[in-house]
Amino acid sequence: MDSSLRYVLLGSCFAQNVGQKMSEAGWTALVNPLGTLYNPASLLLTVRAALEEGPLPLFFDEAMGEWRCWWANTSFRAPTREGCEEQMRGALSLLREGLLRADVLTLTLGTNVAYTVLPEGASSPVTVSNCQRQPDRLFSEWRLTTDETAAALLELIRLVRELNPRCRTLLTVSPYRYRKYGLHGNALSKAILLTAVEAVQQAEPDVLYFPAYEIMVDELRDYQYYAPDGLHPAPEAVNIIWNRFQQLSIGSTPMP
Repeated sequence: MDSSLRYVLLGSCFAQNVGQKMSEAGWTALVNPLGTLYNPASLLLTVRAALEEGPLPLFFDEAMGEWRCWWANTSFRAPTREGCEEQMRGALSLLREGLLRADVLTLTLGTNVAYTVLPEGASSPVTVSNCQRQPDRLFSEWRLTTDETAAALLELIRLVRELNPRCRTLLTVSPYRYRKYGLHGNALSKAILLTAVEAVQQAEPDVLYFPAYEIMVDELRDYQYYAPDGLHPAPEAVNIIWNRFQQLSIGSTPMP
């Protein structure tokens, strides 16, 4: 990878890991300005919100006495609706400017599981990027199919390309293990993401792929490379994957 390029990284906590390494190395990188994004549907809605200004799904958290947004993490909160919306508009504007100037957009896919909520007074549910520590009973869980995942990614790529034709897209699948869905469910989710990435590359050969998941699972293959929770990559694993990431050539598609 070229350290002189401008990068935007969106996606799971692994995007945060790589983004932090970039910042420490002095690279120019904008990382998840609205917080962690776990699934392709949330990635698409975030980019669309940044490029197509429209109403935001804000809600009032009575327990905390503050306004929040379903499309951002818990750091976006304010005592007034106007204050929360101002925070969100600022972050979305930052993302839009980042995409406008970016040479490479990196999307790190964590899971195909998404959640929707029916906001008070709304006629239809909205996809959430963060459940905001609200009760589980408020949400409906759904799983994107391979076709839905690929379609979301292709639409996102199209939107960014219309804004910034020179921006390349780099896809990667997070090595984080989602035990919440069971180890078998996590494996199925990763399989859908990987298959969807293959479909995207067949439709858009210019899209790059970096095998972070494969390096963790197929090359390192040892629990010593996981954090004590057995789910997150340990710092040593992040360093190994980061070193491989730096060797990626923008001019070619890497193989696992």
